Amino acid sequence: MLINYLFRKMLSEQTKRKSERVIITVAIISFLLHLGLIGINEVGNLNIWPDSDLLKSPIAAIYTPFSFILIYEVYLLVYYLPKSISQYISKQYEIITLVVIRRIFKDLANLNLVSDWFENTYDLQLTFDIITTVVLFGLILLFGRLNKREVKGEEEKEGVSATLKNFIFRKKSLAVLLVPIFLTLAFYSFGRWVYSALILHAEKADRFGDINDIFFNEFFTVLILADVLLLLFSLFHTDKFNTVIRNSGFIISTILIRLSFSVEGITNNILIISAVSFGVLILALHNNYDKEAEGSNA
Repeated sequence: MLINYLFRKMLSEQTKRKSERVIITVAIISFLLHLGLIGINEVGNLNIWPDSDLLKSPIAAIYTPFSFILIYEVYLLVYYLPKSISQYISKQYEIITLVVIRRIFKDLANLNLVSDWFENTYDLQLTFDIITTVVLFGLILLFGRLNKREVKGEEEKEGVSATLKNFIFRKKSLAVLLVPIFLTLAFYSFGRWVYSALILHAEKADRFGDINDIFFNEFFTVLILADVLLLLFSLFHTDKFNTVIRNSGFIISTILIRLSFSVEGITNNILIISAVSFGVLILALHNNYDKEAEGSNA
């Protein structure tokens, strides 16, 4: 069948290993090239894009390889989608955490150690981002523990029924569809930024919806649609109330993450933490509901 063939070509374990090697190689090369541009800009006084925050400090060079690491995380998100919805959602949370960490490297390049720390925009945003990263890391750890309990419970009580096979096939079909969509989005977003940088000046490129939002703004919009499809697909597999609520809650969580790209400052950080916290709470309540249901049926 075509879907299974495409799935093996794009999302097999072998393809994952190859993609990992390619991304790591590209990340290293891009890091060295970025460092080279910063060095030429400083030593040669060529003033390439003098207004760009990404060429002011060697620390900013870390931003570039992190961008490629994020691309690989996007691939892993699609890779895990057919295996487990909760694991797929966990990858969403890991991606937004890495987006915040990448933003920290950009903020560090503009760090200004002054007495009025909380009056400096970059310094204040750095503080928010560091706190947000620690909180998100803890929430993802908790989500992972809750997810292990859920997967263990499903393995104990479910066999590979025809309904489950159909559900997995639908998830595979969605994953295969997402690969070219995300690739197209990535090239389109990068092309727009390069155009802004080369044609419209670097200052405008930096303001291009905030360089940190490039691709991921549209990425999470697509994920919202994918999450809705997963909810509808799951109804073919089960009509359990807590599962429907869990999947609906994951959609709300993704929407909150998407909304965070439309605001700046502490509001952005609050929305991100709220989104992940909501997902963790929904999964915890879902697991507890399952335990209560098992207890009442015993």
